[in-house]
Amino acid sequence: MAPPAASQRYPSPSQPSGKSEVTDLKSQLRQLAGSRAPGVDDSKRDLFKKVISYMTIGIDVSSVFGEMVMCSATSDIVLKKMCYLYVGNYAKGNPDLSLLTINFLQRDCKDQDPMIRGLALRSLCSLRVPNLVEYLVGPLGSGLKDNNSYVRTIAVTGVLKLYHISASTCIDADFPATLKSLMLHDSDAQVVANCLSALQEIWSLEASHSEEACREKESLLSKPVIYYFLNRIKEFNEWAQCLILELAVKYVPSDSNDIFDIMNLLEDRLQHANGAVVLATVKVFLQLTLSMTDVHQQVYERIKSPLLTLVSSGSPEQSYAILSHLHLLVVRAPFIFASDYKHFYCQYNEPAYVKKLKLEMLTAIANESNTYEIVTELCEYAANVDIAIARESVRAVGKIALQQYDVNAIVDRLLQFLEMEKDYVTAETLVLVKDLLRKYPQWSHDCISVVGGISSKNIQEPKAKSALIWMLGEYAQDMSDAPYILENLIENWEEEHSAEVRLHLLTAAMKCFFKRPPETQKALGIALAAGMADFHQDVHDRALFYYRVLQYDVHVAERVVSPPKQAVSVFADTQSSEIKDRIFDEFNSLSVVYQKPSYMFTDKEHRGPFEFSDEIGNIPITPEASGDIVPAQQFEANDKDLLLSTDEKDDNKGVSITGSAYTAPSHDNSNISSQMQELAISGPATSAATPQSSFDFDDIFGLGLSTAPAPTPSPPLLKLNPRAALDPGAFQQKWRQLPISLTQDCSVNPQGIAALTVPQSLIKHMQSHSIHCIASGGQSPNFKFFFFAQKESEPSSNYFTECVINSSSAKAQIKVKADEQSTSQAFATVFETALSEFGMP
Repeated sequence: MAPPAASQRYPSPSQPSGKSEVTDLKSQLRQLAGSRAPGVDDSKRDLFKKVISYMTIGIDVSSVFGEMVMCSATSDIVLKKMCYLYVGNYAKGNPDLSLLTINFLQRDCKDQDPMIRGLALRSLCSLRVPNLVEYLVGPLGSGLKDNNSYVRTIAVTGVLKLYHISASTCIDADFPATLKSLMLHDSDAQVVANCLSALQEIWSLEASHSEEACREKESLLSKPVIYYFLNRIKEFNEWAQCLILELAVKYVPSDSNDIFDIMNLLEDRLQHANGAVVLATVKVFLQLTLSMTDVHQQVYERIKSPLLTLVSSGSPEQSYAILSHLHLLVVRAPFIFASDYKHFYCQYNEPAYVKKLKLEMLTAIANESNTYEIVTELCEYAANVDIAIARESVRAVGKIALQQYDVNAIVDRLLQFLEMEKDYVTAETLVLVKDLLRKYPQWSHDCISVVGGISSKNIQEPKAKSALIWMLGEYAQDMSDAPYILENLIENWEEEHSAEVRLHLLTAAMKCFFKRPPETQKALGIALAAGMADFHQDVHDRALFYYRVLQYDVHVAERVVSPPKQAVSVFADTQSSEIKDRIFDEFNSLSVVYQKPSYMFTDKEHRGPFEFSDEIGNIPITPEASGDIVPAQQFEANDKDLLLSTDEKDDNKGVSITGSAYTAPSHDNSNISSQMQELAISGPATSAATPQSSFDFDDIFGLGLSTAPAPTPSPPLLKLNPRAALDPGAFQQKWRQLPISLTQDCSVNPQGIAALTVPQSLIKHMQSHSIHCIASGGQSPNFKFFFFAQKESEPSSNYFTECVINSSSAKAQIKVKADEQSTSQAFATVFETALSEFGMP
């Protein structure tokens, strides 16, 4: 069947077919304005619906303003609502047209129907035109005295709107006093609640420049007013109850009897079905009893059951909010919830964010009586298909082990994780075993016997590999293969992209050398040479430091690098007690959910603005010349100048020494001290007289640094596209879709921090390394940048980076997301290298 001809098609009822459509509406409305024919209200409804639909989709229909006002002379409440909606939308942008509405709105404010009176008064106060405030005072005064509670409720809200339009008009009309009288004497609970909310806002704003307002604000916290609200609290809806309970938190009771009276009045609010009311009541109980230790502990027992009920009966979102508050309470009083640990077992159908919080709860309440059951449950989660939850469960077992005294069974469970043959479980376990050995050195024999059987080739995660390397260095005397494992790792130095791992390799090689010098001597020499040629600033500096201290005196180096260690009694907490107390003071707020005080996510200083820079994102950027970067050879030569004294530099001109191959003798514990004595270099008092000692030192370790040029740092394995371009919208979409591949912290050199006063300089610097900025924001001391890069050989392979730099601590946190996650570490190395060179001449 053929489509109808153009002349036969009808326009959509929500889309005008042309400019004449609005003109037709205007003429039709004018015809109906004075008509009283039967069915005229139905016709008006159809036309009003068209006007509202056009207005909704953004078509300007302000030209029919007068006709809409004329058609409002009707008793049909539906027409009234649509007319008020139209008037409220166009009044603020057309102050002159708003004058046309005053008469009919004032007339409607005196209508016999209370619904129309309330709607008209609300629309009149919603005009928000400063020139019309004089017309609001009369209707508001009448509305506050209206016999109908709905009209009084609207009038109270209207007073607050009037205050924000013209505070002086509101105060001069003595509306706050009228609201106070209504609040204390009105029979309708909603009117009372609106009065309380309006007065709190008005007096809070006026208190900055009015002593009377300060006194009135304080009067809300007087005993008669508080008890008046608490005695009527059952009459209010949930929102109003929360408002009253927030007011009660600020009340200072006169004595203990006052406290118990308030708690008795609010006892039944703990059984309320609404979670907000329960949490607000809990906050009142906790704040009132802070000075009464015994009663405060009894409050924990009383509030425990209602909160646990809300966790199990609500939605996942409500469960998470309640659990966040429970976690705060558990941290303050873990023994109170110790017997209820089963409430925090994870359910199979719970979201990951709820499960993670429950694991934190189980960690916090674990003690001697329930540790076995909790650890048994957590071990089950380690085999979970959700890798993130499996990791968290392994961490939870480790945390429990670090806070308990009897850890026999827990250590056995942790070591069993190493036999699960799951890379992520093994990685998390190695990190925990390292911390466990730091606190319980007596378990080193059992742990090392199991760790020694793990192949370093199967460990890919930087933190896990660093933990393994730490154990190889710390317990080299107990692991027969430790020097050879370290030597194999050091020989693959260039393939190791993580600076953290390379730093641990340097330290482990030093520690192993002090324990087993013959077997580690060659590996240490390779590590020091590779470290001093490393392009990462921290790795280079540490290798240079080790080289200097070894050259100064081997025994001094041993005392510095590998001193006798004491067991760690307590690990540092991520949050200070002051911050925890601040969060507790902000109970029943987002601070508890975010686990940080409100100023950290509301103040501009901490949050920082964020803007997408479309110009940077859309323009292909050419790399800038990088000729000002100091070559590695020159950099190493400068270090060599620092390494030797002036006399040595003069004496060493023209001298060339080549290192000979070294064959390590068999390992013998009795020979360690003598080997070290042979390697010991004389101190500063004799070094000037024996310049040859530095050559002997370099020759012993096979470094050959005296005259041989330092090896050039290997270029990054990852090559980036210098002309990469990406649309900001595509960046945002990718950033939301891709998981975080890795998160790393690194240092920013002082010159870079100084240059960061102009953030654009960092953007240009990263561009010179083919890393482009698509968004930036923040202000001192916090700066945030979003970068992207593309693999040169594969344009479809993108890397996305969030870099947050704190200029006061000179630290940067880097989060990397990638289309090809296997190369994320390589890109992170390139990024850190570029960042470490920022600000350098």
